[in-house]
Amino acid sequence: MASLSAAIPALPRKYHAASIWTLYVIGLCPAAWYFYQATTGGLGFNPVKEFEHLLGIWALRLIIATLAITPLRDLFGINWVRYRRALGLLAFYYVLMHFSVYLLLDLQLNFAAVGGDIARRPYITIGFAALLCLIPLAATSNNWSIRKMGQGWIRLHKLIYLIAIGGAIHYVLAVKSVTSGPFAHIALIGILLAYRLIRRPLMNWKRGRRQPAQVAH
Repeated sequence: MASLSAAIPALPRKYHAASIWTLYVIGLCPAAWYFYQATTGGLGFNPVKEFEHLLGIWALRLIIATLAITPLRDLFGINWVRYRRALGLLAFYYVLMHFSVYLLLDLQLNFAAVGGDIARRPYITIGFAALLCLIPLAATSNNWSIRKMGQGWIRLHKLIYLIAIGGAIHYVLAVKSVTSGPFAHIALIGILLAYRLIRRPLMNWKRGRRQPAQVAH
């Protein structure tokens, strides 16, 4: 595990801010590419639905990436915590774009139809609830909120676990089958959430192993 972190060269601190902005640019590239494909006929016979679907998949992938930051640091010593906020905000942007395509292009601002879908179609209900839960997380993803909210900020941002579960269920119900794509996303979310349950005893065990080694020195 330690060898993996040693194999990845550490980025000099002076490049940290630039690397975060680079992540934002790279993270938005799929959305730009799919938009281009949708406008040039590259997304098949129903480009709106396909565009909407692909944005949703990328939102889920970014949520998975956000959840993976802590296990990567704990288990492999790869400290990419500085990228967690950017990944979380990118996930929010993709969920917002996913919903916007549904609202603007699919239903063409028919709010009655949107309300009916949210009330009657479980996967849309769950997806909309996940979007609502993401809003306060995105709004408080800044240093000022962390200082002002203290422990409340940590409790609030634990909503990401519920959002991840909701996103996985939304995906499965939307595609109406658990093929390799949905299964892979669900499996990764399940593993990452299960890690949260064992993290404390695992970290205590790791600390217990280090202490005798330090005493021996």
